[in-house]
Parts: sequence; C-alpha cells; structure tokens
Amino acid sequence: MPPFSPQAIILGVKERVESIASYADRLYIGTSVGTLSIYALQKDEDGNPAPAELVESKKSFTRRAIEQLGFIKDVSSLVVLSDSTVTLYPLPNYAPATPLTQAKGAMSFAIDTSVQYATEVQESNKSTTTDTTTATKPPPSVPTVVTRLAVGCRKRIVIYEWKDGELQGVRDLVLPHSPRAVTFPTPSTLVLSYTMSDHVLLSLDNMTVSEPLGLPTPSTGAMSVTSVAGIGAMGKGAFTGLMALGMGAKVKPPTFKVSEGEFVVTKDNLSSFFNAQGQISRTGGFEWTGPPDETSFVKPYICSILPPGTVPVPSGNSQNSSTGSQGTSTTAIATSSSPPNPASTAISASPSIPQLQQQQPPQPTLYQVPVLQIVSSLSLNTVQLLPFPFPLNISHAEPTLPPTSMATLRLLSPSMFSKSPLFVISTPTDRATATAEGSTIWSFTMQSWGKQIDELVERGEYADALTLLDTLDASLLKDKDARMAKIRGLYAVSLFEQGKYVEAIKIFIDLEVNPAKVVALYDESVAGRLATPKEKWIELFGGTRPLGTGNGSGDQGKSSDGTSVTAVPKMAGKMMKAALDGLGVGAITGAVVGSKDDVSTESANAEAAAKEKEKAKEKERDYHRSIENLLVYLGDRRPKLSGALATFNITPSKSDTSPPLSETPTSELFAMPNGSPSSLIPEQLLRYAQVVDTALFKSYLIIRPGLVGSLCRLDNWCEVSEVEEVLRAKKKFTELIDLYKGKKMHDKALLLLKELADEEDDPMDKYDPTIRYLQKLGPTYLDLIFSWSKWVLMADPVRGLGIFTSDEAELPRVEVANFLSPISASLCAKYIEFLIEERQETSTAFHNRLAEIYLEETKDAKRKGDQAGGRKVYEQLLSFAVDSEHYEVDRLFSRLPSDDFFEIRAILLGRLGKHEAALEIYVHRLQDYAAAEGYCKKVYQTDPNPKGVFLTLLRIYLRPSSLSSPTQNKQRQLLLAPALDLISRQSPRLDSTETLQLLPPLVNAKDVKAFLQDSLRGPKVDTHVTREIWKARGDQVDRRLMLLQTRRVKVTDSRICPQCHKRIGNSVIAVHAPRGEVTHYQCREAFSKKKLSDRHR
Repeated sequence: MPPFSPQAIILGVKERVESIASYADRLYIGTSVGTLSIYALQKDEDGNPAPAELVESKKSFTRRAIEQLGFIKDVSSLVVLSDSTVTLYPLPNYAPATPLTQAKGAMSFAIDTSVQYATEVQESNKSTTTDTTTATKPPPSVPTVVTRLAVGCRKRIVIYEWKDGELQGVRDLVLPHSPRAVTFPTPSTLVLSYTMSDHVLLSLDNMTVSEPLGLPTPSTGAMSVTSVAGIGAMGKGAFTGLMALGMGAKVKPPTFKVSEGEFVVTKDNLSSFFNAQGQISRTGGFEWTGPPDETSFVKPYICSILPPGTVPVPSGNSQNSSTGSQGTSTTAIATSSSPPNPASTAISASPSIPQLQQQQPPQPTLYQVPVLQIVSSLSLNTVQLLPFPFPLNISHAEPTLPPTSMATLRLLSPSMFSKSPLFVISTPTDRATATAEGSTIWSFTMQSWGKQIDELVERGEYADALTLLDTLDASLLKDKDARMAKIRGLYAVSLFEQGKYVEAIKIFIDLEVNPAKVVALYDESVAGRLATPKEKWIELFGGTRPLGTGNGSGDQGKSSDGTSVTAVPKMAGKMMKAALDGLGVGAITGAVVGSKDDVSTESANAEAAAKEKEKAKEKERDYHRSIENLLVYLGDRRPKLSGALATFNITPSKSDTSPPLSETPTSELFAMPNGSPSSLIPEQLLRYAQVVDTALFKSYLIIRPGLVGSLCRLDNWCEVSEVEEVLRAKKKFTELIDLYKGKKMHDKALLLLKELADEEDDPMDKYDPTIRYLQKLGPTYLDLIFSWSKWVLMADPVRGLGIFTSDEAELPRVEVANFLSPISASLCAKYIEFLIEERQETSTAFHNRLAEIYLEETKDAKRKGDQAGGRKVYEQLLSFAVDSEHYEVDRLFSRLPSDDFFEIRAILLGRLGKHEAALEIYVHRLQDYAAAEGYCKKVYQTDPNPKGVFLTLLRIYLRPSSLSSPTQNKQRQLLLAPALDLISRQSPRLDSTETLQLLPPLVNAKDVKAFLQDSLRGPKVDTHVTREIWKARGDQVDRRLMLLQTRRVKVTDSRICPQCHKRIGNSVIAVHAPRGEVTHYQCREAFSKKKLSDRHR
C-alpha cells in the first residue's frame, strides 16, 4: 500500500489559490485577490478524508494576494504574508491584527517552535537585543517553549522570538541580497536562499552569515530526459500549463528541513542534503528525472511536482492506463520518446538505419502529464508515483471530479510543519475550462505509520523501515520497540543473504536472537536438522517473503498504481543517455562480436574453466567467512548461557542427565523466544546451550579443526549424535573419545577403543589407551570397568592389572579381588601383593586370601609336576608366613596336609607358640639343624631365656624319648654331634646346670671344655664369685674396725701437745698410730712429718 492516499476535498475553486495552511481541523486558503477561506476538515466513518466544508470566507481579507500562511501556536495567531507585510491575526476573531512593522518589504517567512531548557534559554538571552518587554527568567530545569519567526525582507532578515507565549525581542541583520526563502534547519540556524543557486547560513547565536553553500553539479544523465523528451513530447497543452503556472507566481528557491540539523537545497534536477554547518551530509543527493516545478516535505517524504515528459513509466506498467491506489482506473497519457537519428545525416559509412535501430536500446515510456513523485528522505528511494489525474477515493455522491485530465499542479502545503496531509491544487490548462470549472484541492493523507512500516517490510525494504522507525516517537507507535526488534532481525537476515555477515551477526548479538534461528541460516554441515532453505529464512524470523527480488536494501518501491518504481529517479536519465549514444553502442557491440569470433574454442574453454574454478574458490572463501562470523556469535552466547545456567546449578558436567536435543522438534526450537539469558527459563537455556555448542563443534571442524580437541576435553553441551559421524569421517578418534567421555557415554568410547586396538600391533598402542581410559572412570563405573577390562586381562594380564593398580582412582578392593579371582588366581595374588606392599593393606581377609592362593597354587603345581613353579610359589608362601603379621595362623595351618609342607608347618607352629613341635619338624622331619638353630635365634630375640628355646632344641637332640612315643623312639637316635655343636656355639644362651644334666655320662670334659670355660666366665658365675670376694673383704674391714674401736686415750688438763708443747685443753685433737700420741688437730701434720723423719734416721 502506497504511503499517500489522494482525496479531492474541495472542488470548483474559482480564485487562484496562492497559499494554504492547516491547523487542527481547520484549513486556511489564501487567494490571489486577498480572500481567506476557512474550511473544516472532515473524515468519514472509516477515518478517510471527506469533502471539506466551507466555514467562512473573508473577502478582501488583505488588499493583495495572500502569498504565504502560517500559524504560531504560542500566541494562537495566523501568520499572513501579503503585500510585502507580515501580519499576525489572533484566532478565532482575527482581530486585532498585528502587523510586524519592523519586517517591511517581506518576501517570505519561516516559523520554528522548540522546547528548550535553562542552559539553552540563557544562551539565547545573551544574543537577544531586548528593545521590548522581556520575560522573567525561568527557573533552572524548567522547559521553555521557544518560537521564532524569521522574516526575509529586502536585503534584510528580521527575527521575532516568543518564550512561553511572550515576545522577547526583535533582531534584524542587513544582508547583501534579499532572501527569497527562509528555512530553519535547527532552532538557532537559518538557511537564507537568495537565488536558486545562492544559499547561506545564518547563526542566530551570533548573527553571522556563512559563505555561500557549495552546491554539487547534477549529472548530465538525468538532464537528458528533459532535453530529449521534455519539450518535444510535452506538446502545446503542456506549454500552456507552464505559462499558466508562471503567471503572477513568485518563484522561490526550494529549501526545506528534513530532520533536525539537516536541510535540502534543490537546484535544477539535483536535491542536495546539508547539515547545520553547511557541509554535504549525504554524498550524491537525489537526482530527479527533471527539474521539479515545486517541492515540499511531509515527514519523512520529499514530494515534488515534475513536469510532463520527464518521468519514465515504471517497467511493467501499461502505456495507456494505470490503476489507482484504491482500485479506480484513470487515464494517463504516456508516449515513447525517440531521439533524432544522427546516422542519416552525419555518418555515410555506417550501417543501415534498420540495423542501427536494432542496435539501439529500447526507449523509456514517459508520462505526458504532471506527476507527483514521492521520495523517502531516509533512503532516497521513490516510494510513490502519482500521475495526474489522481485516482479518486471518494465514497460520497458529491462533489464529482471534472472530466479533464490536462492540468497544472502546485504544492501548497508549507514544509515548515512537515506533517500530513499534503495539499495539492490542480488547475485545468485550458483557460476556458479553468474559468468554468475552477481548481481542485487535493488532500494527500498519509497512511498510518504502522501500515507504512508493514508495507516496507512486506516489500523487503527493511533498511527503510528501520530508518522510518528511528524517526518516530514512541507515542506515535505503541509497539515501536517490538517492531524495531522484529524488523532488525529481518534486516539482519537480508544482510546475511547478501553476504554481509559481520553486520548481520552484530545485529543478531544485539537482539539476542534465538540461537536456533541463527544457526538455521547455515547448511546441514553446520546446522544439521535445523538447516532451513534460503527461501524460508524470512519466514523463520517472522516475516513474509517479498514478492519481488528485494534484498532489504531499500531500493524497491511501488507506484500508486501498484507497479514497481525501482531506480526510476536515478536510472531514467542514464537510459536516455544510452539511447542518444545508440550508434556508439552498436559499433562497439559489433566490434566485440567480431573479436569473439577470432578467439579459439580451446582458449575459451580454458578461460571458462578458470572462471569456474575461481568462482568455486570465492564461494568457499565466502562460506568460511560466514562461519568465522558465526563463531563470533556463538562465542558471545556461550559464556552468557553458561553463567545463566550456573545460577540454576546446571553445569555441562551434568549434560548426560539432560534430555538430548534430538528429542526436541525443530518447530519447538524455533518457537523459543529471543532475549537475554536472564529472562529465559532453565529448559530454554539448556536448549540454547545445546544448539550453541553443537554448532560450535561443527564450525570448528570446518575451519579450525585443531581446536576441536580442546573443546571435546572441556565440559560442553554438544549433541553427540550430530557430530560423532563427522568426527569418525574425519578420523578424529581421540577427539570423539574425549567427547564420549565428557558425555559419560563410556560404552561407546570403550567400543571405539576396542575397534582401534584391533588395528594395532604394538602392545603399547593396542592396550594402553583402553587401560588409561578405564583407570580414570572410578568406582562409580565399576561394572563397566569389569566388563571392558576382561579382553585386556585375557590378552595381556600384566598390562591389564594396571587398570586396578593405578593411582588415578581407588576401586573397591574386595570387589576387584573377587573379579580377578575367577580370571586368574595368580593375577588376584599379584593384586593383593600390590595392596599389601604399596597400599599397606592390613586386612586379615586379604592376608588370609593371599596365603590360601599361595597354598593352592603350590598344590596345583605339585599335582601338575611343575617342580620349578611349585617351588617358586612355595617360597612365596614361606616368605609371606614369616613376614606377615595379619593372617590367621590356625586357619592356614588347618589347610595344610598332614604329610607334606613341613617347612610351612614348622613356621606356623612357631607362630602358634609351639616351639618344641616346630623344632621337632626341623630336626627329625627335615633334619635341617641349621634351620632349627636359626629358628631358635629368632625366638631367643623376643624371649631371651637360658632355659627356653635353645635348651628345648638341646633336649630334642639328647633326649628324643621325652618328645616321642616309644614306637617312634626306636627310629630316632641320639644326636650328640649336633648337640655338642649347639653347646659350643650357643653356650651363653644355655643354662649351664641344665645343659650339664642333659649331657650323657660318657661325654668327655674336653668335648665340652669350651662350654665349661664359657660357663665359668659367664656373667652368672662371675657375678657370684665377685659377690663372695667383696663379702670377705667387708668382713675383714669390720674386724679391724672393731679392733680400733677398743683402743682409747685420756686427755686431762695437764696433757701437753708433743709438737707445740702447749696444753691441749678442750681443743680438737688428733691421735697418732701406732703409739697413740695426742696432738692438736692443727699440729698433726707437723708432728707426723717429724715422726717420720725420726724413723728414717
């Protein structure tokens, strides 16, 4: 549906309409004779425009023509430009009128209303010359409605300003030229148009004028339409229309604002876009097929009246008729323009004229009536062509449109309001008809924003739809955000379809699109069962496939008659230029054909093959680029999904318990919502994570196969069923095994390891991978370990045992031993030996079991006659019986046969404390005296009793009858030699008395000389003798003490010390032996020396 729907609302206007303005439900029309007509705009039950009703007609409202109308809402006044004077008429009485006397010689005006805040208002106040009453400064942060009226006068510009309805002041500036048109690109900037090519900018902040704008030169291609067909094909009627249009009209340069800070200047057939700084804002601008008669702007569309013979009929249209937007068929005159053929006069050697005509391209068909062309200012694409007469949209019986079709058109909707509806006046070109029927005023009502956007989306013009949405306020479209998200998604799909993967993926990430939908844009090698045909991509994202070939770039459109207008404004001129250059084209074509005839078939085939090869390479490179960008999207989604799942305590390590992705229908996956992970439920997060990781795996397999291994080793949500066959095909068995392991699909992993082992010859490569895998499983998978370890144990028991002896995981020991026992007793024994030696196993059960295995293996070896094997195991049994402290001795002893295994029997008897029985076996059964003596040594270390084990062994040697029955005594002899050897070596450990008593009477003393000497030197005898000697010595000392104690001396007062010859008195004395001399104690030494010296004389 086109954006504008025409409706004739006023018929039979006899006076020439010079200006028009609408506000609310009123339409104000100014005529050339100064009449102001006020009409009430009405709508029918469906909301469509209905014929306007005349409310009031003010004859002679002004003395001369009303050239321009406007409205200032702040002061509720109608602005009227007439007779070079601007006057304000307050509504609704239009009195009293306020002429703006400072704006004498007015030629045009412009109105701008904006909402400004404290800072903006203060800046504006600084630059305002207040020669009238000034308003009170508003408080900070309070919005202020500021309205400016700029009046272009003769070589002068006058600025009026209102703030919240109060006039602030008037500013003026003298100019070098007279501004014939004034436009506000911003509230503080004016565009002053002196002529069609001379435009400057005026800054209201400092009242300075810029240098003239540099207008680009239009291309000659578009101008050729007018030069070829504009005059020659227009005819007399068209000429008359142009003359009527120019009569009494003041041509004003077409400048208008299209957005905040951007305006358009039209010169000839080129409309150029400038920013508020006077710089080109859009390269190239927009080229019309001919110079527009008039141009206006209704946001966001540029509306131009193009003269007859300048607009090509869109391809597919009939040359004789067109269908209106409401289904009413009307007549539109169109002819095919043919340029003069220069071949007939200038080129005598050229081909014949029929040949030249065949070589020339087909000529475009042009409308031979005025055309209203509507162009989107957002995308610069033609969205609607309306040739006159316009299709009717009248459901009423009256009024009826006059039957004429040749008329002139004028745009009478001021661009300053930029709001629908657009008003166009049509006047018959014939003066008599115009006088009789009058003019018709048409209202072009814009469809609702929602319908316009929907139509753009249906045509695949997603970029235009998005640009239009950006310009709309949320209050105009309640579902703006939802529409924006949907259309951005469709636009991203169209970009993806064009190979613009970077831009598409950025949008997908920004919109947080359902990963299933993004992955579905790829082929089965990446998307698997999610892969969607290209023609269904748009439907997948909630759109409908465009009927045409639109790719979302915004280059398509339809005219009001339902036909395509693609590239009409930009291509028509080029088509006409090609038509003029037809001769050259034909000559070139002939030369090319002639040159091709000289090329050999072989070289042509080679060139074609090279092109095909290069095309295939480019296709592959493009495919890889698409996957590289997919990795960007997946890399963005993966951590966010993982974080969201972690909040629900859902981790990839638990992926084996999650339902597989293959169980979810694709329709259900596609139906899941877009949005941030935090807004999704756990089930949706899980599905998204599965889709992302599966696609990531497949993408790596295609462009980064080296990274697949690391991804397999990490916890992930990949769907194994969709990648395992690909991994097998690429022989990435290690990665597949890691993937199986991560998903706890151990049976599949071990089966694959078995299959790979069957192809290997080296034992290390054959068995070690399976062994390492089983070692890491742990006790949770004990049954699985037992099941898959059997083939390894059967083939290589030694390597296979490593499954259970690894440090990777501790397995239940009893279960492992029970499992190994039926397979091989020796294998079970090795496992228990490992437990005892390496793991310090002290369990009685394991020790008993190992001893029993040794015993049974020894018996089996003897039964089989395997002496070497039996002896080896028997020695292990003996060593174990001696070293181990944790087996049950009596249990093992009970399993021994009575007529064999005497060594182990002796050891066990000794462990039971039955030393005599053990020694008897060593002496009489085994006759191993050294072993018997060694046994005694071990026992003696723990129990060093002279009357203990050595004496028991000696008794066995010398008194066999005391240990045996009389019948056995006959078979045993006195073992005197071993007994004497034992006595000679172990005499310190034998009780001497008991030993002498055991010796037979006939034993010579010399045979036991060493024993006797050792006995005498023994600690016991030596201690006894020393004790007796010390006892005798003590008795001797006691007797001498008694003797000394019987001798006395008497000291009286007259007794004199023989040394110092002084009286002794009560002093301490010393008595000298042997005569008993008494001296002072201090004189004792001197006296002793004296006495000694006298003795030597």
